[in-house]
Amino acid sequence: MPENGPARIACDAMCGGLARWLRALGHDAFYREGIDDAELVELARREERLVISSDGKLFERKLIASGQVAGLMLPRGLRLLEQVEYVMRRLRLPVLQARCTQCNGRLVPATREEVSADVPARSLVWAREFYRCSGCRQVFWDGTHWRRIQAVRRRFAQLHESDAAAPPPKGEEPERDE
Repeated sequence: MPENGPARIACDAMCGGLARWLRALGHDAFYREGIDDAELVELARREERLVISSDGKLFERKLIASGQVAGLMLPRGLRLLEQVEYVMRRLRLPVLQARCTQCNGRLVPATREEVSADVPARSLVWAREFYRCSGCRQVFWDGTHWRRIQAVRRRFAQLHESDAAAPPPKGEEPERDE
């Protein structure tokens, strides 16, 4: 994982919610519903992504077991935001500019005029900031949903600041589980 840069992650088929939150926190998180383990590991190898899963069998695959593909085992039983916290802490990830939670694309600032056809009229009246996804073209604005996401982003930014000051756990590389 690049130090203080965006992580390149591949989430398994059971980690869709985690992938969406990692995207909201600014990290390049691949996710496709129903992806088969072999395809996921090969994609991670090809695109130099770290695989995240709670499926122990996945970590027995040759490419991960040999260290050719990095992996992070997600403990079972964690609620969604606990999963996010585990990954953010374990990989020591900063909070970066949000990505599209739907397709992982980059969010590009847009003017009110550019998005007027895609945003409800009542939101156009009060919203100040608009973004369009460079991938799926979805529009985002600073509404109540985004404010809830921002509160979580602030929480993880503070977590990163406190974790960044602490040394990594003894004998562990923070960016990788084998």
